[in-house]
Amino acid sequence: MQQFWEVCLSRFEQELPAQQYQTWIKGLRIGPSEDDSLAIVAPNRFVLQWVRERYLSRIEALGLEYFSQPLSVRLSLPEAGTRTPAPAAADERTPAASTAAPEQPERNRVAALRADSTDSTRVAAPAILTRSVIDGGGERDRSRLNPGFTFDNLVTGRANELARAAAVQVAQNPGMSYNPIFIYGGVGLGKTHLVHALGNEVMRHNPDAVIRYVHADDYYADVVRAYQQKSFDAFKRYYRSLDVLLIDDIQFFNNKTRTQEEFFYAFNALTDAKKQIVITCDTYPKNIQGVEERLTTRFGWGLTVQIEPPELEMRVAILKKKAEMERVKVGEDVAFLIAKNIRSNVRELEGALKKVIAFAHFHTVPISVEVAREALKDLLGAHNRQITLEFIQKTVSDYYKIKVSEMYSKKRTRAIARPRQVAMFLAKELTPESYPAIGESFGGRDHTTVLHACRTIADLRLKDEVLNHDLHVLIQTLRK
Repeated sequence: MQQFWEVCLSRFEQELPAQQYQTWIKGLRIGPSEDDSLAIVAPNRFVLQWVRERYLSRIEALGLEYFSQPLSVRLSLPEAGTRTPAPAAADERTPAASTAAPEQPERNRVAALRADSTDSTRVAAPAILTRSVIDGGGERDRSRLNPGFTFDNLVTGRANELARAAAVQVAQNPGMSYNPIFIYGGVGLGKTHLVHALGNEVMRHNPDAVIRYVHADDYYADVVRAYQQKSFDAFKRYYRSLDVLLIDDIQFFNNKTRTQEEFFYAFNALTDAKKQIVITCDTYPKNIQGVEERLTTRFGWGLTVQIEPPELEMRVAILKKKAEMERVKVGEDVAFLIAKNIRSNVRELEGALKKVIAFAHFHTVPISVEVAREALKDLLGAHNRQITLEFIQKTVSDYYKIKVSEMYSKKRTRAIARPRQVAMFLAKELTPESYPAIGESFGGRDHTTVLHACRTIADLRLKDEVLNHDLHVLIQTLRK
């Protein structure tokens, strides 16, 4: 069972985002069992309920695949007097009530998060505010910083060197250098690592600093709870007492009116008091949809820096560093093979590396280029059919019966503008190219034009069956 559970952990780590894996799966342990069932021990009732509702069926499916027969899975809590290590809390997006009120059903929080924040009376909120949870642990628990994310183990290259340099300077002079510092970039490029590293550096220099890392969803949940429990004074006192506020994925504030209003006042209070604010986002401040202008304007008060997809040399260095952390020897040739085929983000790089490590472990063979090729054969096959921007432009032009030159022209007639937007959308979906690179290939257009095109097509395909059909046909054609 222990060997099977290691297989499960490896599969979940590949299939789930890192934050979800750390939050819900990593803290599970194998317990004793008197029969052939799998006994899983969860650290608390909240995690147990979440795993039962979301992941139990997947564990059973993996059991059927591994044992070639149905597997009975039992979930339980630690027995009295025993202690099950909890998952690392620093890089989690766990709701604040998870440790303080495990008996509260998760569906209440989901209902709260889905509800329109302009009408807080419609949601059933968990029973405790963030402050109560924060006051329950040590400094590290209260800050929710991940001690494993530091500047020392952050691989630096051209893609993130400016962001790292700015973060180091802010960590050395919080509230003085740049306030706020706004870090943006695509998924899996290391924004979260960087803000945790900044927080850890501040704490190293000043252990008495009051620091808080919070995901935008959790800040929203805190606002909802404060309204429900009529405890807004405590909420405001806490967030305005911070020395450093690290808020991740601010784009999740979109269309949450009251959350934006409360953050606006907290932002003003903190900056007026020379307290540091660090914000991450998946896009440039002015391009965030559904966020008030008075906030996006303030986001630009300090320094805005971008993290871009890593170049080849940096990807190789990242893989070597990750392998070192896993205490696995990976040769330069293996790292190069993975790096040249995974271009988009660090998370996918790490997933590919783990797949190779797991494959070698299960087959009890040393890691080599041949083993890596076999483990990643699906990925390598996709790479061999690599899609270029030129190929996309030609395919879309042929499909809509326009000239390829129209893709670069300044014409804005609907018959040309819509295919051009479709081509930009497909370029972002099917290639690792950045918005600026795509814009340049479409007649030197600004990256904001590409971003607008991508969002327009993404919205329209949900409403326009003809357009959705066109996209399906084009994607199939491009991937043949």
